[in-house]
Amino acid sequence: MVVRNKARLVAQDFCQKEGIDYEETFAPVARLEAIRILLAFAASKGFKLQQMDVKCAFLNGFIEEEVYVRQPPGFESARFPDRVYKLRKALYGLKQAPRAWYARLKSFLLKSGFVMGSVDKTLFLLSRGRDTLIVQIYVDDIIFGGSSHALVSSFAEQMSREFEMSLMGELQFFLGLQIKQGPEGTFIHQAKYTRDILKKFEMGDSKPMTTPMSTNRALDADEDGEAVDQKEF
Repeated sequence: MVVRNKARLVAQDFCQKEGIDYEETFAPVARLEAIRILLAFAASKGFKLQQMDVKCAFLNGFIEEEVYVRQPPGFESARFPDRVYKLRKALYGLKQAPRAWYARLKSFLLKSGFVMGSVDKTLFLLSRGRDTLIVQIYVDDIIFGGSSHALVSSFAEQMSREFEMSLMGELQFFLGLQIKQGPEGTFIHQAKYTRDILKKFEMGDSKPMTTPMSTNRALDADEDGEAVDQKEF
């Protein structure tokens, strides 16, 4: 049953010309290693990480270049059907949209008192006395947590006032990882991701193997190979 139909207006980035319609397009993205380090740090400090998502994140970014788009078919102005729109904010499809969104979010966090990581540009720290709040961003997904529940709640409310947010609660799924946080530690696995891959390639009923290849496969000796000392291995 269809509850609601949605459509997104997307710009035709293949019409953009570098140096005219856009300049820089790169936007930092958190590496998986950084996420794992953050999980380990949070576990060592004894606080749980939360997750939130910014709805239509790219529409929040301001663009510096002059970009014009045609009026979408079916939504032309009755008075000025031949005119075009000059964009003030980014649209999905623009080459600079990811960078514009990152710049907007970074500016907001820095104005809110956060300090950006010197190495990881997607990591932001906020200190209030003895309490610390950590924020890791991955495009429109935000992982955050801290030593003070009040500080964490205040940040969530602050983000909701600035952007349209989806507060997802305790971090459980991220980038194919299943994450379980508890008093005994933080555990990561990919059981759901593995099942999804098997289902995608119609291998859900395949016989499971504990090794990546059959243990009964006969291997021929390499006659041209050099002898090795088996004791080293």
